[in-house]
Amino acid sequence: MEFDEVRPYMPGDDVRSLDWRVTARTGKTHTKLFREERERPVYVSVDYRQAMFFATRGVFKSVMAARLAALIAWSANRYGDRVGGQIFTTNAQYDIKPQTGRQAVLHLFNRLADLSTRSGTRLDNAAQAGSSLEEALMRLCHHARPGSLIFLLSDFRQLNPAAESHLLRLARHCDVVLLFIYDQLESQLPHRGRYRLSDGRQELTVNAADERYRVGFQQKFRQRQEHLQRLALKCRMRLIPCQTTDDPVRILQRRR
Repeated sequence: MEFDEVRPYMPGDDVRSLDWRVTARTGKTHTKLFREERERPVYVSVDYRQAMFFATRGVFKSVMAARLAALIAWSANRYGDRVGGQIFTTNAQYDIKPQTGRQAVLHLFNRLADLSTRSGTRLDNAAQAGSSLEEALMRLCHHARPGSLIFLLSDFRQLNPAAESHLLRLARHCDVVLLFIYDQLESQLPHRGRYRLSDGRQELTVNAADERYRVGFQQKFRQRQEHLQRLALKCRMRLIPCQTTDDPVRILQRRR
């Protein structure tokens, strides 16, 4: 419910809705009127940090996040909901106020496309510095109104206790959906061979022939995934895993 107007008191009005300020100013009893807010705010929070620009199969994790965000935004627009959210990169964060209509959806897309082409390496006047997962969730807690529907698209790196507390706070008043995006190589290494990975500046060599290293690598990913599942269950959030090779339409059609 949101405030609509103030009018003179009429017999039968709820005394809890009396506007004491107007009553005191005019000397006549007035009451507040409220109307139901039909459009539900839908926040699409997209992780565009450096680790999201990675994949060995399918598309980059960032591209999968953008495709999922597009489907969610158009669906929300179709049902008359207000679309907004945030995009956070390694260097910056962009907050988008929820609005209705096509222009709100296209505004989100323009931001995603712009940041994708420059990989979030440059700041502008619309950006706020500081964009760890913890900081992004803290800002989302500040902007999201109770009753909002929140989609968080990320690989959930740096999910520390402080970030988890922000998620818990969000889940108390909003419906939260976690879309966990990952590449197959992050969950399971090949059985043999040495592989060189690079981000264009630094290189890392992975020895998949070392069984202990390979098993430890898989266990680490499985523990991270299980921890995220327990957190989602605790906070009554929906968790949807998504690989870079998946069909985003089918991913969003999954039931619990």
